[in-house]
Amino acid sequence: MTALLILVAPFILLLSILLAPVSKSSRIALIGSLVILALIILALVEFYKSDFLSLSKDVTWIPSLGISFNIGIDGISLILVLLTGILYPFIIATTLGNKVKDPKAFYSLMILMQFGLVGVFISKDAFLFYVFYELTLVPIYFICAIWGAKNSIPVTLKFFIYTLAGSLLMLVAILYLYFKTPGTHTFDIASFYTLQLSSTEQSWIFWAFFIAFAIKIPVFPFHTWQPDTYTVSPAAGTMLLAGIMLKMGIYGLIRFVLPIVPNAVLEWSNLSIALCIIGIIYASVIALRQNDLKTLIAYSSIAHVGLITAGVLSVNVNGVQGAMIQMFNHGVNVIALLFMVDLIEQKYGTRLLSELSGVAGQMKKVSVFFIIVLLGSVGLPLTNGFIGEFLLLMGIYFYNPWAAAFAGLTLILSACYMLRLYKNVFLGEVAPASGTYQDFSVMNGWILVSLCLLVIATGIYPAMLLSVSSTAVQHILEVFATHQSALSTL
Repeated sequence: MTALLILVAPFILLLSILLAPVSKSSRIALIGSLVILALIILALVEFYKSDFLSLSKDVTWIPSLGISFNIGIDGISLILVLLTGILYPFIIATTLGNKVKDPKAFYSLMILMQFGLVGVFISKDAFLFYVFYELTLVPIYFICAIWGAKNSIPVTLKFFIYTLAGSLLMLVAILYLYFKTPGTHTFDIASFYTLQLSSTEQSWIFWAFFIAFAIKIPVFPFHTWQPDTYTVSPAAGTMLLAGIMLKMGIYGLIRFVLPIVPNAVLEWSNLSIALCIIGIIYASVIALRQNDLKTLIAYSSIAHVGLITAGVLSVNVNGVQGAMIQMFNHGVNVIALLFMVDLIEQKYGTRLLSELSGVAGQMKKVSVFFIIVLLGSVGLPLTNGFIGEFLLLMGIYFYNPWAAAFAGLTLILSACYMLRLYKNVFLGEVAPASGTYQDFSVMNGWILVSLCLLVIATGIYPAMLLSVSSTAVQHILEVFATHQSALSTL
């Protein structure tokens, strides 16, 4: 019942925005997102109290096709639902100081996307998962195309076509698995875990899922849509893409690929992890040469999620647990960085490193918050990025020490491009301001203080997140090991 409540709440909020006066759209969206966050926190409390594996609801939807409205929240889902619930009020709050064109449509699309994101993370039926997965694509396309830069439509169309093509591959794989289920066919994901697939079947299903999720993450060489889309999208759109949406791909790898095709994961892990590591190094080197702050953050994001994906594919507790906590931390850090880049652009009328300098002299509070988030982003101990990257590298090391050595370059390279960013933007002579930025508002202060507290709190006490996902991660790895062993004896 709790899962149903959390899923339905964004839909009710969406209707409330549509029925309310235009002038109240933003306020309703913010208050509603806080209510949804409260519901998610209640689910977290219930999760801790009951110590059971899931908060679920299963209702037969289309029995003739084996489709159920099967939703549930285990520890893996809860981390990502919590991330969505925490980030949404921040993202909406960052838009309040700006004049948003057609606010009713804008906030309706944002909440529709939240409905889709929550649906993706709690679906236990593959058909339902696919419906929500595709649903998220519609609002983000219009948000980026309508409220983005002048040239946003062709760039966003490229992103749409890319991800749609990947989704079609996933649909084919889901349908194949559906027809392989015995008796009355079913889309129940748990039933997919028990299928006895040949080596050839596993391989092509692995690649169908992997390409679909690799485009969404994105993993090299499926990343080409991302930097341009980040650059032309409105700040809120970029935050949704970087903070939450790309996590759907990593979640899909954990939920579908590891337990369904374990032998193919082992067979193709060298190649897929190599792609991740190439992406880490390639994106980090490109980030070192970027002049546009949003593009730099886009490439740094490719490097960070490449490390997370490699951790998942290492298929051990450290790698998958590291991926879970780092998905949360990456979402917090990238939202904070993008918000501060937006504030800088508002004040100086530019986000180019070559035209910025001495920002710390005029935006002292932002410079302090930026250095805190920067330290989290590069994984300094006692900040949120440290434990995630440590677990990921340990997981990859257990898989292959050489792979860990190359993947570990991300720590050095991320420190290089982030410190270069800070030096060029915040230090030196003060650049003349030319934008429309007003004084640092109370709302902006609350947003940045809260995000920085998350950076520090998660860094000091990461167990509060790791304990949430540990049981579910152990379960997925046990399914992987059991299924892989059973298939190997066939």
